[in-house]
Amino acid sequence: MSLLDAVVGLADDALVLGHRLSEWCGRAPFLEEDLAIANTALDLLGRARTLYGYAETLGGRNEDEYAFLRDAPEFRNLLIYELPGDDFAAACARQFLVDVFDDLYLTELAASRDETLAELGAKCAKESTWHRRHSGEWLNRLGDGTAESHERMQRALEGVWGYHLELFETGPGETRLVASGVLPDRGALERRWSAAVHEAIRSATLDVPSNGRRVAGGRAGEHTEHLGIMLAEMQQLPRACPGANW
Repeated sequence: MSLLDAVVGLADDALVLGHRLSEWCGRAPFLEEDLAIANTALDLLGRARTLYGYAETLGGRNEDEYAFLRDAPEFRNLLIYELPGDDFAAACARQFLVDVFDDLYLTELAASRDETLAELGAKCAKESTWHRRHSGEWLNRLGDGTAESHERMQRALEGVWGYHLELFETGPGETRLVASGVLPDRGALERRWSAAVHEAIRSATLDVPSNGRRVAGGRAGEHTEHLGIMLAEMQQLPRACPGANW
């Protein structure tokens, strides 16, 4: 994995999750939450744009080509980010697992030997701290709420469990970037992530899922059927009107 590949993978993670969250705009439980989800989506979109811009300087494409002119097998996002989350509990469960990881990873990225990635990490770590607090509040609110909200959050956790394991996998080429201090060691974050997540789940009166499917392949372009459906909607206008400007 080259630095360009690594940067595009991180950008794809942010873009895909940001779009998933944007799907809740106008559908959240109440207005304040509608705005909160939209702001989180915008934070992720801003992260993606910064990373795509960096990728272009490394010899890659421009941000519009990355976002709108690639098919699903060309995307390098991890699979957990593309899960649909049509149920609000499912969206909250997925978001909390990701937010805890991002909080840890971006804090480490701020110490990168790559100046651009270090600046990005420092900026986005501040955002991720707020994201983690916000999704953690929803985990607790739904888990320790009504009987129905508890059941739906438990089911949501069990549905996403196993997808999180890909967050801690380091690809063959990524090992070199980790050894050189450019990227954080994903595997080294797993113990801290597990401790924080397990504590939060139990605090919300929920059970930590005992098993889950171990899935991987996102960085290699192997995706679920959900990504293609999402891209068909997201890319519809740029594909229908190639090169259009307004």
